[in-house]
Amino acid sequence: MTNRNTMEVSGVVNVESFDSEEFLLQTDYGYLGIRGQELHIKNLDLDQGRVSIEGHFMDISYLDVHMPRTEKRNSFFGRLFK
Repeated sequence: MTNRNTMEVSGVVNVESFDSEEFLLQTDYGYLGIRGQELHIKNLDLDQGRVSIEGHFMDISYLDVHMPRTEKRNSFFGRLFK
């Protein structure tokens, strides 16, 4: 990440969803959620497993598949995957 407004992520398998405020990426290490403002894809190369995103980043977190079920339901991703 550079200056909280440019990010390159490697190990990306798929872009599950995205809009100007939220991205959900499937990576080699699980799902990665990115939240912010004015987010957009600068570059996408799924063959190389890379995505570049620009915007103002406010939250970056992985969905932990080993999290207890009650915590999953209350998390951002738990609500997203209902």
